[in-house]
Amino acid sequence: MNERVKIKKTEVLSDNWYTLRKVTFDYQSKDGSWQTQSREAYDRGNGATILLYNKSTGTVILTRQFRMPTYVNANPTGMMIEACAGLLDQDNPEECVRRETEEETGYQLSEVRKIFEAYMSPGSVTEILHFFVAEYAKNMKVNEGGGVEEEEDIEVLELPFEKALQMIEGGEIKDAKTIMLLQYAKIHQLL
Repeated sequence: MNERVKIKKTEVLSDNWYTLRKVTFDYQSKDGSWQTQSREAYDRGNGATILLYNKSTGTVILTRQFRMPTYVNANPTGMMIEACAGLLDQDNPEECVRRETEEETGYQLSEVRKIFEAYMSPGSVTEILHFFVAEYAKNMKVNEGGGVEEEEDIEVLELPFEKALQMIEGGEIKDAKTIMLLQYAKIHQLL
């Protein structure tokens, strides 16, 4: 525990979709003085994401779906191109990416490799995201994908890796986890 932080009060502001809490705490600054601060923290649980890549074809599998928060913040269509991802729920991260990959993309993976973890928006969201990569092949396709929940309407995209990288520069891919995975693949020469 951090001895420079003393939580005074935690209030639940909303628990409609996930939980939004307001935390009031005392924080000791570098000069030794104590300050009372408050912050809101959105707890949606932890998640996992994966980049599927095919060395022989030089392609990656991504998804496209509507994301309301982007729509209300200057994304005219609300559509986002992303790496497959999902919340852990009660699963461990590897089980989560396997489940989400099959549900969203239709691929059943034989091997996955965890590469790192990251807080995606540590100023306001509690989520830790577990990042994975895995090779895919056509014979691993077991269904059409697209999601299993009613509100999911996911389009599966198979793109040349170089085109996906260009889509970052061109602003077509703006999702942080996807950019991080594509850059990881480039740095580590996965394709």
